[in-house]
Amino acid sequence: MARLLRAFAFGYSAVLLGVFLENRGLSSFLIGICLGIGLLSGALSGLGFALASARLGRRVTLAAAGVLMALTGIDLAFATSPAMLVLAGITGMLGAASIDLGPFSAVEQAVLAESVLPGRRNVAFGRYSLTGGLAAAGGGLAASLATNVARIQVFLVVYAVIGLLTALIPLLLSARVEGSQPGPTLTRRSMGPLAALSSLIAVDALGGGFVVNAVIAYWLHARFHAGTEVLGPAFAALSIVQAASYEIAGRLANRFGLVRTMVFTHLPSNLLLVLVPFSPSLPWAVGLLLLRFSISQMDVPARQAYIVSIVAPSERAGAVALTGAVRGVAQAVGPVLAGQAIQSAAFGLPFFLAGGLKIAYDLALYAGFRARKADHELA
Repeated sequence: MARLLRAFAFGYSAVLLGVFLENRGLSSFLIGICLGIGLLSGALSGLGFALASARLGRRVTLAAAGVLMALTGIDLAFATSPAMLVLAGITGMLGAASIDLGPFSAVEQAVLAESVLPGRRNVAFGRYSLTGGLAAAGGGLAASLATNVARIQVFLVVYAVIGLLTALIPLLLSARVEGSQPGPTLTRRSMGPLAALSSLIAVDALGGGFVVNAVIAYWLHARFHAGTEVLGPAFAALSIVQAASYEIAGRLANRFGLVRTMVFTHLPSNLLLVLVPFSPSLPWAVGLLLLRFSISQMDVPARQAYIVSIVAPSERAGAVALTGAVRGVAQAVGPVLAGQAIQSAAFGLPFFLAGGLKIAYDLALYAGFRARKADHELA
């Protein structure tokens, strides 16, 4: 339920942020800075929250993430100075890019891995992504109702309320979610493969930062003058096809393996990505994005299940936090450069850079990790 509520809010915030900040007087470059800060804070805060969960408990840590989300919504809704708007992302709960990036992700995914039998882990992470994807679709559709600045402010107040609800829900969970006695955050044995995997994830994330949802929405607005009444339903459709792919991803991983599922679904989606800037009209652009999103995120639940399955249970939160931090730091660069590219009318540049980097990641991942199996795959 916490994930569903959070994803709904993230779904509409990704659509509305760029348009709202532009109406508040921020330039394309400053919008990119704001999104970059949000991505960077969301990634780095995961490390602190992974450590905090070992000391304070998982329930309290997840509740703290909800409070940060509420503070973000209040800042965006009522701040008037550009500096305060740009700094809204410092909480790590801006929701500009991904429902799987933030201080909550490391703790939540560690809980999920221990909540099911190993043989059901691939499907469980697929359902976890499915829940978020469907809720994000609803959020994107709801964004079409925010046709002016006043209505967007109402949505941002709702964002803060949802943050408070997601702070309450973890406190109602049983003590079983706390898991076994925590061990070392990460051991030397785990650091080798995690460091190699993190370096590849950084390449993928750097590419992904150029085309996070908030950047794509703003690009469609800048290139084709699409308003929120068009962007909302478009991103709802993108989220629906993306969510459907999550359910398929878990089953593909059971049949073909996690690494193969990651690579062989991700590679063709990136070829589609580089075609988007050639779209002659908005319907063509949305159509290509629909095709791309139908397969581009199948690697997400597979990657999540893989990361928590190549380390010991006591290291899972640390492993997710480490890879998430590397991913977020690299991804944070993308919106800043993309904002500058949009401002200078280099409309295709973010998509070309993203596609090229992501294709390189796919090829390197398959070459380096195709022979390394997750623990439940070996079993």
